[in-house]
Amino acid sequence: MKNIPLGAKVECSDGHCGESGIIILNPETRQVTHFVVQDRSLADRDQRLVPIDQVVETSRNRIRLSCTRAELASMDHFIDTHYTHTEKEPQIDWPVDDTVRAVPRATLTEPRYAREKVEQIPPGEIAVRRGTKVTARDGSVGNVDELVVDSETGHISHMVVEVGHLWAKRELAVPVSAIDYLFEDTVYLKIGKKEVEALPTVPVKRHA
Repeated sequence: MKNIPLGAKVECSDGHCGESGIIILNPETRQVTHFVVQDRSLADRDQRLVPIDQVVETSRNRIRLSCTRAELASMDHFIDTHYTHTEKEPQIDWPVDDTVRAVPRATLTEPRYAREKVEQIPPGEIAVRRGTKVTARDGSVGNVDELVVDSETGHISHMVVEVGHLWAKRELAVPVSAIDYLFEDTVYLKIGKKEVEALPTVPVKRHA
């Protein structure tokens, strides 16, 4: 088993290369396919979409990859930025003097461009972020902290959910079988709040 922590330091084979931010998974198979690395040392300071098979080992606060920093830089961008031309109607001024025939005067304006950023999530897959809401059948229970993935199959076995208040937080390992579906940045469970609260609070085994 391996945990895929969110907000953890990421190391390539030749040094530190950023932080983990988002996990991409297939909701049908519940298999993790990619995760996103934010590398601020790159010239474009952009995020890269990293295949899960690049992960060698993980710990609570670290993910180690098999690729080099140069190989990471050549991977697909997670955010695609493009500009869309927006048409703007010319400004029209009307004479104030009513004694003069009203002839409109048009003033052309410079065209405008809107910048749009689009997440490059593979078709049929979804993005899970740290803090993604988790809702039971009868209400909200907490937020996603990390995922536990079977290193051989790549399938999620558990979802670590942080529950409770600031002064009494706990981490519960919710089995994947309790997940009903995911929709609009929320994970919905098949079970109720009492069943979630009854889950053991033993710490998840993490690999150093």
